[in-house]
Amino acid sequence: MPLDDEIFFGSDVLVSGGLGFIGSSLARRLVGVRAKVTLVDSLIPEYGGNLFNIHDIRDQVTVELTDVRDASAMASLIKNRDFLFNLAGQTSHLDSMTDPLTDLNINTAAQLHILEACRLHNRDVKIVFASTRQVYGRPRYLPVDETHPVNPIDVNGINKLAGEWYHILYNNVYKIRACALRLTNTYGPGMRVKDARQTFLGVWIRNLIGGKTIYVFGSGEQRRDFNYVDDVVEALLLAAARSESEGEVFNLGHSEHISLKELAALLIRLNGSGHYEFVPFRPDRAAIDIGDYYSDFRKIDESLGWSPRVSLEEGLRQTLEYYRKHHAHYWDSTL
Repeated sequence: MPLDDEIFFGSDVLVSGGLGFIGSSLARRLVGVRAKVTLVDSLIPEYGGNLFNIHDIRDQVTVELTDVRDASAMASLIKNRDFLFNLAGQTSHLDSMTDPLTDLNINTAAQLHILEACRLHNRDVKIVFASTRQVYGRPRYLPVDETHPVNPIDVNGINKLAGEWYHILYNNVYKIRACALRLTNTYGPGMRVKDARQTFLGVWIRNLIGGKTIYVFGSGEQRRDFNYVDDVVEALLLAAARSESEGEVFNLGHSEHISLKELAALLIRLNGSGHYEFVPFRPDRAAIDIGDYYSDFRKIDESLGWSPRVSLEEGLRQTLEYYRKHHAHYWDSTL
């Protein structure tokens, strides 16, 4: 069943992490259906928020420069909202291992504060939480479905899993309508490309456009699936709109999956130039690498009618075009 955008017409929507990659794309879609949109972001340099991400809708949204760890500020912001898209988070797996307490505070403690604010001040809100495939750890079988054991192999995965389960608990116990989407590799215009804190693909695209080498870790045989950001936004909206999502966890994913060396070759072909090299894993990366991963997303297809529409080739083409045009807003040319 297709999404009925009328559900969001005139609704009061709060998006945490709203100046980030996915949050800003979601905001653009919500503005298009005439929702009242408030974006919360800390603009901490390491976490991907970028005011240019909303340059075309800046006068159509409200921006609150607030950290989700500020419990009193978030409690005030949550009041009277119809929907909360809870997207703010620390996404770097390596950073979570070197600074685990910051990861804990953002991905777990702040989520509990947000849910408590909902319990105390707005039990009618519908919440969609952005979780991660990292909760599964190294797959025991492929494709990975929601019944696969969870076995995170880094601090980030543990903390995101705890944040996810808090949402489901508050749905089940306090009847605060909530669900979680386990995202795989999301890419597209607006993603962080300065470094690999959000996705390695951003660094690859930056290097490719800058005429630099793409470095592929290990053998390059590791297989992954990818979702273009527009497809992820559609999943978020469907999850918010449908009662069938409440209390549930859903995988996102794509029927296309590709090895990293094939992905590098595809990017080079689409760019018209470039080259890649294999490099050994650094010990810190090797310790938390999950090997092959791609999702079984039949549950969200059967429950909410979501499946990805954008092919990998088309999504990469649009992403390359965006960064060729707007790279000055995303990385220093000396990088």
